[in-house]
Amino acid sequence: MKVLGLPMVAIAALTLSACLSPEINTTPQVAPGAPGDLPTWSNAEKAGIGTAYEAYDASGQFSEQSPTAPISKVWFSLGRDRITEVMSGLIHEAQLREIKFELVGDDGAIAPLNIDILPVTRGNSGGSIEAPLHVIKQDYGPEFGVLKIVTFTDPDHQTLVAQVSLLSEREDLRVFAYIDPALGNSGIGDRAWVDQGVLNAETEGAALSVTLKHAGDVMQSVGFVGHSDSLDAVLNGSVHATTGDDAGNVAAWTELPIPTGDVSTAIYVGFGATAEAALAEARASKARGEDVILEDYRAGWIDYLAGLEHLPALAKAAEDGGALAYMSALNLKIMEDKTHAGALIASLSNPWGETAPAIEPQTGYKAVWPRDFFQVASAFVAMGDEETARASYRYLPTVQVTEDTPGNSGVTGWFLQKTHVDGALEWVAIQQDQTAMPIMLGWQLWKTGVISDEEMALSYQNMLKPAADFLVEGGRPNLLWNTEFEASLGYTQQERWEEQEGYSPSTIAAVISGLVTAADLAERFGDAADAASYLAAADELEANLEAWTFTTEGSLGDGEYFLRISRDKDPNNKAPLGDNNGRPGLPEDEILDGGFLELVRYGVRAWNAPSILETLEEFDAEHEDNLRVRYTFGEGEVPWETLTGWRRYGNDGYGEDGEGGTNYHEIDGGNTPGQRGRVWPFFSGERGHALIAQLQDLEHTRGDRHPELVVTKTMLRTLIKSMEAFANPGLSLPEQVWDGVGPNPFGYEIGEGTNSATPLAWTHAEYIKLLRSVSDGKVWDRYEIVEDRYRASPRNALPD
Repeated sequence: MKVLGLPMVAIAALTLSACLSPEINTTPQVAPGAPGDLPTWSNAEKAGIGTAYEAYDASGQFSEQSPTAPISKVWFSLGRDRITEVMSGLIHEAQLREIKFELVGDDGAIAPLNIDILPVTRGNSGGSIEAPLHVIKQDYGPEFGVLKIVTFTDPDHQTLVAQVSLLSEREDLRVFAYIDPALGNSGIGDRAWVDQGVLNAETEGAALSVTLKHAGDVMQSVGFVGHSDSLDAVLNGSVHATTGDDAGNVAAWTELPIPTGDVSTAIYVGFGATAEAALAEARASKARGEDVILEDYRAGWIDYLAGLEHLPALAKAAEDGGALAYMSALNLKIMEDKTHAGALIASLSNPWGETAPAIEPQTGYKAVWPRDFFQVASAFVAMGDEETARASYRYLPTVQVTEDTPGNSGVTGWFLQKTHVDGALEWVAIQQDQTAMPIMLGWQLWKTGVISDEEMALSYQNMLKPAADFLVEGGRPNLLWNTEFEASLGYTQQERWEEQEGYSPSTIAAVISGLVTAADLAERFGDAADAASYLAAADELEANLEAWTFTTEGSLGDGEYFLRISRDKDPNNKAPLGDNNGRPGLPEDEILDGGFLELVRYGVRAWNAPSILETLEEFDAEHEDNLRVRYTFGEGEVPWETLTGWRRYGNDGYGEDGEGGTNYHEIDGGNTPGQRGRVWPFFSGERGHALIAQLQDLEHTRGDRHPELVVTKTMLRTLIKSMEAFANPGLSLPEQVWDGVGPNPFGYEIGEGTNSATPLAWTHAEYIKLLRSVSDGKVWDRYEIVEDRYRASPRNALPD
């Protein structure tokens, strides 16, 4: 009988010689308990992420001609106490769920008294963040010492490396690592075995192999999760050399010997299509040694940061000395695929991962949304990385609907809702802002010289013109399930929260800006008729914006404010919104969100337009908790000196169920009525951009000593501090933080990131752009061509 090509007799021999502690004499056996417990992903609150920096070749791609070739395509994430999902191949292809480390004494595993994770820094300035490196510190007290783990990848191989150090006066302690594969982006189809001190796991088309820096007689065992993977059982002699022929949810334990006189060791995890290929990668990295690999890993990122022209100025605009700015730059670059250059994902996590089944392959947030993509690409420009911004723009045709899109027989030109990085379809609803934003990005890159006239002329015809035509003309898609919706000017199937159809201020802000910038491109490249058509459509939306989306008979405050979304062109008819995330839909006039701020950001409305000022009163006001959006954290001496954040909108259900004690998705993927969406840190940035628009105008019209300026600057500094405070100890910014409302069975601190998704690329991008706006003294995302067109609009005029 053979198991994955290894004879059972060989397994028995190697297990007796290499897998067992010398004092244990147990006959090796096939691990029982197949297929193991139902697998899930890991907690989504990542304290750190990492990958090796790789440079583009001359054509802006990753290839064997890249100056950093060969290209390493391994990414990792870190929880506060362990290595979590590790991806290899495409950025969404998880191959490993977690690695955690245990300190073992004579009486078994020792519980740490405290666990911290912090960035590895040099000095005390923002520039001391020089690479995506974090140290997990497991403190066992004076009696046992401290265990430290630093994780990185080999820039020259498909290998994850963990450097493990034990600082202790005792010599009777042992270190063990628990390794939980999830090969092929699933946790149910793996087999595992031990071969001469090497741990192996394999499924069809994917494998990993684990080698140790210090080999020898070490205790190793494989088993099925929840049935034969207990450390106590392993320590008591219940070890297994193979999981046999049955595939399932497997895991392994290995001892990590640290020779006398040394304090550290290392573990090398190689990845490949087969166990042989994975082992070759791991052994090649072991031959290089972890110290050499770490220096190469660090040097690549030091060089990258040094090339970001604007980053030092952004760090000076920060309130924390610049550390979060530098980590934000690193995190954003890490979240790019290395097969498809410029493919920027939303987060290197699966939201509420511990309750998300790891059965069928899934992307979670490791996918492309053109909206998040736009935010990140423009942040690259803001910090001085024109190469990545250019690569991202050139990637966009991959996710645009054309006649060649598989299965499409409907209207073309729009951008897909959500895709894999290779363009594979995932979600196909029409979100008009996601079609407008690529136009806005292209125009921005063209105006700043990142994209040449020659390239833009071709790109306009092939990509941007079809997108603008779709925004004006609309039409019916016919792609997968999406066959009934009829798109029209300003009417979106889903707004930016991917839940409701209708007329949305945030969507319309992007569509107007997209059409005005498209008209400028059309005029430049000899398309005067289309330029006129795009401007006419933009003007129609601008002229009707308040009539369609601003209620004067609302149920909140004085009744005058922009709605989150209007089902039709009557914002006063209290039309019911659809149910969302376990929450029953409410009348549209009860729901506020911050989408109206995009009107100010892009230049459609002035900061002091009557409709903006009216809405700000309600947006910043206190309402009953289900409808309230603004929350403060802690106590300030005066108003607006307290850390502040906002929820997406009132009645948001995209979050934990405190009453039921469950995360967003239960194991069956269901929703519960008690779910509540929490505070999203990037809204502090969006609100801050509105303040910058206000400051810019006040300084111009009233001078730099006006009392209102002092208050506004204080508010702005508070919002910068808020975003920095919302970062976790590893300096990763979350999607959501706990707002303190309702039961808290999860043990979150107020303002702490929840298990939704961390780091969120959009949040880091918003922080970078906020600092750029502060540094420049004007809104980074302001489209002057839009502002100039609508500056004299009667909707922007203050009342007499």
